[in-house]
Amino acid sequence: MLHHVSVGTNDVARARAFYDPLMALLGYRSLRDHPHSLDYGVTDVVFSVETPVDGAPASAGNGIHICFVAADRGAVDGFHRLALELGGSDAGPPGVRPQYDDHYYGAFVRDPDGNKIEAVTFSAR
Repeated sequence: MLHHVSVGTNDVARARAFYDPLMALLGYRSLRDHPHSLDYGVTDVVFSVETPVDGAPASAGNGIHICFVAADRGAVDGFHRLALELGGSDAGPPGVRPQYDDHYYGAFVRDPDGNKIEAVTFSAR
């Protein structure tokens, strides 16, 4: 069972401008105010964006991505659209992904540091 997932950033302020509205759209809120990390969840931290502890530059891992549950297809569409407006880049537009499941509706983006994130719903609407 997972407790939380973290990705790296080289610019906490830029990451905050990207993630605060995006996480709010999915129902998460900022739980802590720390100069080196952003911590999101509902009651407990489930997702963090932070500067690497070892002081080395953050870099995105190939093949790694984090997927957030969205309420419906409109939220997936909104996630993708908002992420692009906030400086993210497209890594797979909203749509059904039948290779995963007939009802898998997801969208993939990369944050400004290159981390790949996704929103998914299994809702038919």
